[in-house]
Amino acid sequence: MDEQSPADRRSPVGEPVVRSDPAVTGERAAEAVGFDPDDPESVAEAAETVRRFASGDVGDDDHVLMLRGAAACAALVRGVGSYKEAAARAGEEVTVAFIRKWARVHDLPQAIRRQVARGHVTPSAAKHVARLGGTDRYLLAWAAIDGDMTVREVRSVASAVSGGEEVDDAVREVGVDLGRLGIDLPLETYVELRRRAAMRNVDPGTIVATALEDRFASPTEE
Repeated sequence: MDEQSPADRRSPVGEPVVRSDPAVTGERAAEAVGFDPDDPESVAEAAETVRRFASGDVGDDDHVLMLRGAAACAALVRGVGSYKEAAARAGEEVTVAFIRKWARVHDLPQAIRRQVARGHVTPSAAKHVARLGGTDRYLLAWAAIDGDMTVREVRSVASAVSGGEEVDDAVREVGVDLGRLGIDLPLETYVELRRRAAMRNVDPGTIVATALEDRFASPTEE
């Protein structure tokens, strides 16, 4: 998987693809606000949103509004042309570092942002996931979910990987094994999986992995 993965961001910056999906945000999908970096009025709205966002009006427990703030940061940067100018437009209390951090969250692949919107990855953790690139972003995001990692642990792993360490080694150091996933199966499927694994003298995970590899090799709608 590389930067051209089907799950990487393709939608225009500021467009509320995730936030406007009722399957992700439920009734709050109707609250979704988009920002157009080519529209001066929308850029002004983005600047005001960033100003409120930076003031601390939005808590980390409101994942949808945090993503709106991230979208506003990204749209503002595109609209004015630089992080420095975006910070100036948003107000004296808004720093370049703040806008850069949250604009990167908005540029995360949609699959990860959906998990942020659902509350499975906190926005504070997503900021550190966004420091990485390519497959490493996915690995750290999924490890954070499957390993119930704290924000401090996510930050530690992101720093280690940025420093040159392999992500699987860095994640293992905080007690998480990449690739380990608990799943629920219908009982009939569970029995058949166990039976076939026993007959082939392999671990059930081997059969699941092979089946998924075949499935993912087929064209998808993504």
